[in-house]
Amino acid sequence: MTVVLLAVGAPRAEGLAAELEWEGVAAIALPSASPAAIIARLQPDVEAVVVPATRETLTSELRAACDRAGVRILTLGGTDSRAVARLGLARPLRADAAGWEVAAALAEDAFDSPSAPTSPARITTVWGPQGAPGRSTVAIQLAVELARRGRRTALADADTVAPALALLLGMDDDAPGLAGACRRVETGALDPAELSRLSVRLLAGGAEVDVLAGLNRPSRWPELSDARLRAALSACRTWRDETIVDVSAAIEADDEATFDVVGPRRHAATTAALRAADQVVAVAAADPLGISRFLRDHAEIRRLVGHTPVTVVVNQVRPGPLGLDARSQIRRTLERFAGLTEVAFLPYDRRSVDAALLHARPISDVAPRSTMVAAVRRLAADLDASASPPATADSSTGSSRGARRLRSALAALAGSRGAGGPASAS
Repeated sequence: MTVVLLAVGAPRAEGLAAELEWEGVAAIALPSASPAAIIARLQPDVEAVVVPATRETLTSELRAACDRAGVRILTLGGTDSRAVARLGLARPLRADAAGWEVAAALAEDAFDSPSAPTSPARITTVWGPQGAPGRSTVAIQLAVELARRGRRTALADADTVAPALALLLGMDDDAPGLAGACRRVETGALDPAELSRLSVRLLAGGAEVDVLAGLNRPSRWPELSDARLRAALSACRTWRDETIVDVSAAIEADDEATFDVVGPRRHAATTAALRAADQVVAVAAADPLGISRFLRDHAEIRRLVGHTPVTVVVNQVRPGPLGLDARSQIRRTLERFAGLTEVAFLPYDRRSVDAALLHARPISDVAPRSTMVAAVRRLAADLDASASPPATADSSTGSSRGARRLRSALAALAGSRGAGGPASAS
């Protein structure tokens, strides 16, 4: 029999419990709707919890605890729909919903735990040229948004030049992290359980992200060798649905030629992460120097990744360095010199980024209404939706929302012509 916790307050809880009994649902009324009281009662026999849709009850800690216990959350009343949406929950039922309505909602697949993957595990490498275009900031927020979409997500710092994820998230940079995972590879001891032990769990936006911290000193770069990192990322595919990898800008794939004796390569981690990726997010800064640096390295990136889809993201878009119509100028430049017609833009939200740096948290935690957060959320939705369709072979276009709309329009036009339009009248 299904066991449900009712944290909706008396006397509503007692009446609803009696109605659910008639529906074959065992209901337990809790004396308090506080997140602490609910978390304390999450036992293995509990399958769902019914709570009021209020900001005080719907906390990220409650969502994380319910996810770990495999307990579904059903909300009543529309008093705070933003709190419900922030945690990625389904739309609340009416505050006075009858027992049969609650039972029906509990039986629907829509309220099942969103942790079940809907597409294969993926490695996403976030790269950008020299000049701090915002690789780490984009990687962090992208990981949070993918986790909010129900994907079990990990965030790995493979930057061997200026690792920053641990510092940006207020974590201990002495943790073993990704370097520890690479060492376990050589002993054959790297499995999902070991990856969970080596990682640090980040609670953000009602979702969980497992963080594999980077090197605490750049001089330790030999620990992230090509073979080690490839094997570690392969293990991540069996551990999490999404693995976001932050890498450095340097992509000199043949730098061993500068040594008399072939040995470890300084930037092997970057090239290994790019080659192992299922998709690449290439970040460019929205200023003349940033766009020039991106264009200079774009051809080398395409050579390294082959047919892997590349999503171009222009960060810090603002009218200053490129005039009032910055987006149009960037579009024309990228199309003319690199043949790129599909570009995602992230706005320049200095206040929100500064707040995230001050508190060492993802932007969505300190400024949930930030335009930057909204733009990355759309980017995550596009990347998630483009997991199934095949990407184009020789360009960075073809997997974006605009390209999919264009293909749909062309297919509809071809269908109308085949049904007797001008093209078939001959």
